[in-house]
This record gives sequence, C-alpha cells and structure tokens, in this order.
Amino acid sequence: MAEAQPLDALLAARTVWHAGRGTPTMATGEPTGHAALDAVLPERGWPRGALTELLLPADGVGELALLMPTLARMTAAGERVVLVAPPYLPYAPAWQAGGLDLMCLDIVEAPPRDALWAFEQCLRSAACAAVIGWPSSADDRALRRLQVAADSGGSCAFALRDRRHAVNASPAALRLEFQPEAAAWHVRKCRGAQPPAAAIRLTH
Repeated sequence: MAEAQPLDALLAARTVWHAGRGTPTMATGEPTGHAALDAVLPERGWPRGALTELLLPADGVGELALLMPTLARMTAAGERVVLVAPPYLPYAPAWQAGGLDLMCLDIVEAPPRDALWAFEQCLRSAACAAVIGWPSSADDRALRRLQVAADSGGSCAFALRDRRHAVNASPAALRLEFQPEAAAWHVRKCRGAQPPAAAIRLTH
C-alpha cells in the first residue's frame, strides 16, 4: 500500500484540487515573459495551438511590447514568427532592440480580402511558432477557422483587434483587453479557468 501523503503536499503538487476553485492547472503554455500575467493564466503562458485575441482601444498601446519577450525567445531558438498584413511597416531597429532575430521574422503583405486566408494558411503550415494578424472584420466563423488552424499547426496565433469586438462571443482560447484608463490588461476569457477579477498591470 502506498504511503499516505499529507493533504497540503498533494495540494502543493497540484494532484488534487479544491472543489469550486476551477480545474488544476499545468504550465503547458508558452511563457509570456511577464510574471504577473503568467501567474493568472491557466496554462501559465500563452496557449499553444490556440488563438489569442488582443482587444485594443487603438494601435500602439503596448500590444507588441506585450508579445515581444515571447517572440524574441522563439526567434532566438530559430523558430519562425510571421506577421500577416501589419497595418504599419515594422521598424526593424525597434524589433531588434526587443531581442528579436530578424532572420526568423517573415512579413506577409496581403490586401484585407486575402489577409484572413493568409493568416489561416500560415497557422496550418506547422512551420510557424507564432503568427500575428490584424483581422479587423473577422466574424465568428472566420475566428473559428483561425482557432482550428492554430490547433492543427500547433502555433500560437495572435489576433489584434479593436476593443469594440469585446462584446461579441469569440472562439478564441484567450482574450485580453487593454484598459487605457488603468494602463492594464484585463483577461476577459481564458479557456480552462475563470478570468481573474483584477486587471494585470505589467512593468517593463
């Protein structure tokens, strides 16, 4: 017979869980590089093989700084990162300053009518560690296709969208909304757990 273990030890090892406190969590995500954010996400990082939505009040509120530690780590490991139809031409020195290896960064130029298709194909290819797109007019069906494609290819998919879409349901595994009044990120949805009540203010 196996030796009995104290309950505290089992809880610390996350082999049992408290009823009413959600499901046990495992560190299976891609670390965000922001300890405060990792601490509240169910997988302790960006979900792999899944779609993450970043809901923004405007472009340039810190969304790329949020992603940069992850993208830098991926490219340092020789993994491919793809930007699909970015609204502005990426400023290479800033990306390099953020630690990104430009040799592992690809930019796909596409008109709006083709950008969603390109986004989906990059995700399905299984050749990209992360794919970032700006699908401004994507409906639920289009987002679901992106989620399925990310799952199929095992990529981290990031959709940067206007915060007005926050009121709509989404198939994304994770949704974060930037709140400019608090300069913080609010987790609106996270697959596998209840979103934290408090917004996360990140320090750089």
